[in-house]
Amino acid sequence: MSKSNFSFSDNIILEDDAVLLRSLQESDVENLLEISINEPETWKYSLVGADGKENLIHYIQLAVKARENQKEFPFIVFDKKSQKYAGSTRFYDINLDFQTLQLGYTWYGSAFRGTGLNKHCKYLLLQFAFETLGMERVEFRADNNNERSIAAMKSIGCKVEGVLRSHMPTRDSDVRRDSIVLSILKNEWFDEVKENLEKKLYRINN
Repeated sequence: MSKSNFSFSDNIILEDDAVLLRSLQESDVENLLEISINEPETWKYSLVGADGKENLIHYIQLAVKARENQKEFPFIVFDKKSQKYAGSTRFYDINLDFQTLQLGYTWYGSAFRGTGLNKHCKYLLLQFAFETLGMERVEFRADNNNERSIAAMKSIGCKVEGVLRSHMPTRDSDVRRDSIVLSILKNEWFDEVKENLEKKLYRINN
């Protein structure tokens, strides 16, 4: 793949009839503040939390800086049905030479969980990764105790690869976390994952 296919300065917008994802900006603090203040448990399994205004400002600044340093590409998620901002997600650990990236740092307010929003987001992000960027592998990681997140990843077609033991520290605790690793490969996307996800989105929409 040619690196010219993608620039970290691109203003990428991904959307369908249910969601819109666009580049996260520092001005988005106001758009995500309600979730940040009222739902601090959203970041229970996150190393970097966005709970409370100061943490949210810091969280977004770090994400924007990582994009400027060409390491990550963060998005804000807009739910078209409710006309509200729902959360954030991003591509990270992007390696254009190896044609791999990770998809994560995903969180939504409680009103948007279990609504099908995540499947719409993942479809758009995976389609962009495999069909526009030409990625060969998209990797996902989660705290091995985060059952909800792991179930969500499996439901979109991720395959479990294994667990990285004592992989990283946790917030506000001396306990280190085990990280589960899952992935989708390019051939899996085209052979089955895309079609299965489309069927699920059709059921959600009807």
